[in-house]
Amino acid sequence: MAFAVLSDIHSNIEALTNVLADIDSQGITDIICLGDVVGYGPNPVECTDLMMNRSKVCLKGNHDEALVHGAYAFNMRAQKAIDWTRDQLKPGFFSGSAVRKRWEFLTNLELRHEEYGYLFIHGSPRDPTNEYILATEIGFGPNEKFEEIFASFDKALFVGHTHLPCVITSEYDTATAEELNYEWDLSKNDVKVIVNIGSGGQPRDRDNRSCYVVVDDDVVRWRRVEYDFTKTIEKIERVAQLDNALGARLKEGI
Repeated sequence: MAFAVLSDIHSNIEALTNVLADIDSQGITDIICLGDVVGYGPNPVECTDLMMNRSKVCLKGNHDEALVHGAYAFNMRAQKAIDWTRDQLKPGFFSGSAVRKRWEFLTNLELRHEEYGYLFIHGSPRDPTNEYILATEIGFGPNEKFEEIFASFDKALFVGHTHLPCVITSEYDTATAEELNYEWDLSKNDVKVIVNIGSGGQPRDRDNRSCYVVVDDDVVRWRRVEYDFTKTIEKIERVAQLDNALGARLKEGI
């Protein structure tokens, strides 16, 4: 059975709409979201509603967490974006049921999910919302951090958070999705693997196309989807609390 995994939407409705259309075109109905539905972008309400209605599972990312509990460890640009996002989403005394349902959804996101023999988390099993798993940390071999991470799952771990699509194996080999020709067969590799699915709404691997994965019979395929980032940029520039740099980076994929 095929299913899709996406992450780091970051309130980018243009990107999310095209990603969902690409998923639909393949006849896939099961969608797992690894979090960061909100933050940075101009359409938190619309993106939340889509994930609330379309995702089979939606996990909590660090921006979703900061929305509810405060952006204490964020840089100023990200903090201002979260503060503005909270103003768009948090119910007031006279808010209707739709607003309250939306906020309840974001407040109650789970930290981890296990299904299909895989583990799904936004950041890391050691810190589900905040710890980064970076291929550049591998260095020359095993280290305590990665030994703990690989010990925490049986076969494959799917993560987002870094916005950098890649794999890291328990043999301490790494490769970007592009280097793998956007495909990795879990059944033909007798190793554990961390799969970073990339970002749907704010890619950072110098490819401005949205990125997500489809998993079918143990084969992981990264999908790149074009969208009209100029429209998203224009929206960001119209919101005083959203730094223009958040739009500019969408064009460059950084």
